[in-house]
Amino acid sequence: MDLALAHGGKDSVALSRRTRAARPDLEQVFRAAYPRVVAVAARVLGSRDEAEDVAQEVFLTFGRSDVPAGEALPWLSVAAAHTALNHIRTGKRRAGREQAARSHDTVVPDVADAVVAAEERRRVRAALARLPRKQAIALVLRHSGLSYTEVAAALDLSPGSVGTTVRRAESALRKELNA
Repeated sequence: MDLALAHGGKDSVALSRRTRAARPDLEQVFRAAYPRVVAVAARVLGSRDEAEDVAQEVFLTFGRSDVPAGEALPWLSVAAAHTALNHIRTGKRRAGREQAARSHDTVVPDVADAVVAAEERRRVRAALARLPRKQAIALVLRHSGLSYTEVAAALDLSPGSVGTTVRRAESALRKELNA
């Protein structure tokens, strides 16, 4: 399966050809890193569909970059977190989803639980978007399963400072949620 088939469409095929010409390693990096990029974006956004959109943006940017293949995974992880946070901050996609949700009359088994859970996720994502960018990304990357060493490499931190950065981010997130 090549990169174009992953997203389909004539535009994707043409874009894939242009991108592959610029980066012969793109397909190999894509195959290796796509699951992690989607996972990081999904952790931030709470939506696999939106995470896949973010992943596509991230890989298009990577395809035009000169990032060495050996540094691709940390770069892509940070790019996924940045791009996902930008999607939250703009609020365009969230507003569209909320409008669509209001226009559908679906029955949820326990409406109260669903409303509380959705509100809590919205509050956490909004609070995360208000954190300093480096803290938010460190928190997202760590909670997406990256090791301290991987987070350190991705954010150009010493491995020893990752724990402190993540703890500060968690504390700042709690303060934002309680404010």
